[in-house]
Amino acid sequence: MAHSSLIYIYVLVSSLQYLTVSSIKLSESELKNFFDNEYDQNETHWCTKLQEANWDFESDLENSDAEEALVNVILQAAEYNKRIWGMYFKDISVDDYKDPDLKRKIMLAKMLGKSVLDNEKLAELTNITNSMMEIYSTGKICPYRNQNCDLSTEGLNLDPGINWLFSSSRDYKELSYAWKSWRDQTGAKMRDLFERYVNLSNEASVLNGYNDNSEEWLVLFESPDFIKLIDDLWLQVEPLYAELHKYVAHKLKVRYGDALDVSDGLLPAHVLGNMWAQEWTNIEDIVKPFPDAKAHNVTDALRRKGFTAVKMFETSDDFYKSLGLLPNDMSYDTDKGAIIERPKDGRQIVCHASAWDFCDRKNFRIKMCTNLNAEDFITIHHEMGHIQYFQLYKDQPVIYREGANPGFHEAIGDTIALSVDTPKHLHKIGLIDEYKDDYETSINALMSIALSKVAFLPYGLLLDKWRWDVFKGKVSMDNWNSHYWKYRKQYQRMKPPVERSEEDFDPGAKFHVAGDVQYISYFVAHITQFQFFKSLCIAAGEYDPKIKDKDLHKCDFYQSKAAGDRLRAGLSLGTSKHWSVAMKAITGQEKMDAGPLLEYFEPLYQYLKTYNQAHNSTN
Repeated sequence: MAHSSLIYIYVLVSSLQYLTVSSIKLSESELKNFFDNEYDQNETHWCTKLQEANWDFESDLENSDAEEALVNVILQAAEYNKRIWGMYFKDISVDDYKDPDLKRKIMLAKMLGKSVLDNEKLAELTNITNSMMEIYSTGKICPYRNQNCDLSTEGLNLDPGINWLFSSSRDYKELSYAWKSWRDQTGAKMRDLFERYVNLSNEASVLNGYNDNSEEWLVLFESPDFIKLIDDLWLQVEPLYAELHKYVAHKLKVRYGDALDVSDGLLPAHVLGNMWAQEWTNIEDIVKPFPDAKAHNVTDALRRKGFTAVKMFETSDDFYKSLGLLPNDMSYDTDKGAIIERPKDGRQIVCHASAWDFCDRKNFRIKMCTNLNAEDFITIHHEMGHIQYFQLYKDQPVIYREGANPGFHEAIGDTIALSVDTPKHLHKIGLIDEYKDDYETSINALMSIALSKVAFLPYGLLLDKWRWDVFKGKVSMDNWNSHYWKYRKQYQRMKPPVERSEEDFDPGAKFHVAGDVQYISYFVAHITQFQFFKSLCIAAGEYDPKIKDKDLHKCDFYQSKAAGDRLRAGLSLGTSKHWSVAMKAITGQEKMDAGPLLEYFEPLYQYLKTYNQAHNSTN
């Protein structure tokens, strides 16, 4: 989108100002004082302004004034950050100072990010990202039976229209049509924008002293061998995923018959109940191990018991408070600015569920187009985990108000959700009238969780592996799409349902690619949440690894103050310490490990192996 003349004048003026910046080296005590006062106050001010402007833009995508205001605030904040960086941090090293806390602050303050670009390029990059987000968030497709519809009046949005279709339809051709149409309306339209986005992002990273944007992205994980670490974690969990994939492929083959070709060991990506085949919970009715065992339909229960969006949030808030943690009620209070349902005034907004910290230590909000179903009930608990994390580290200096690493922030709400999603807990809060704790019910419950958690793992890994390769220049633009599908076949064992070419740009049909959001953090979160979960279950007295007949997946640490204390100890640190310190505070160990995830799913793993062996021998 074109820049306004006002922004252009601003760029010229501010660019001249940078020529006068001179570097100042402060003493240890002077730099401490600077961080405690001027830096903290000004960074808080700009953080708040940026969040407010971004909220206004994402809450009304067709408001050009909101977009222009966002670009202006980004430029103003960048001017401040570049001036401070040039004066105090550009020419100093962490080795110039002795105090460990000061060293850490310097390390973080030297990370200027995209602000290092000159204002004209920063404005261009901002507008490109906003444009990709708008393409994604306003994308619509025509219904299968009315393919020449008027998109403006009859088109289906992703949420709830297309997502509902993927969750409910079992029409192979209809799903294939919707899968392709969504990518035509989103990814394909941003392919050229993404090329410029990559170039500008890399340019910023080089100016910051990195080889490319992928290298800069991984800095916050503070692990020099991070890629090896996640590759090793994948090797730990791959056998479990392979058995789940094989089992689901067999069940889907029975359901779809000749329409489904799995002879190459790959599943077409449109029949897993999800637009990206990243989780498979919506095909639970097809793949449930024991279909005659009593089923618990949480969606029906929510509707039958008169739940509303507000009541779902209140129920989640109660869980956090039961652990002795802080109330999250301000985050879903619409009188305080929260958005928890699609606006009734027709505004186009970014509906992707998100939690917001406005950096003033009191304003925390949710933005979400909540649907009354089990999936969104769990999503709410996830987003409220972010809100709780924001609150627990809010008294840290502004430079430390982030997750211990990007994966931790995603893991907290998911850890809570593992407890919430147990039949035991759903019974406690009245969403299940009664349940049997027998083998068949237990395996069904584990399958339900595995369709979300285990199914996600390869997609959580491959999306950023693809982006890292793009940023590093390992793959040319002429091969972007084929390289993406190479990874989807290698890790996820998925194939496209229709022929793809380099005219397509299928990665762009995913929110996080369009919105410049890291994705590997979700892979990390899906590993670490089970470490957190096991520790909280032990603290609550709900699990003892030494007792063989006490299964980890049955734990519910609701109302355990001891579990809450462990969370508080780790989360209140923010990023003031290396993530291993926060990990130890919560779990007692310092490393990431997939062992607890495998321990959680062990009964299901044994069931899957037995089932697959039996059915392979009869095929």
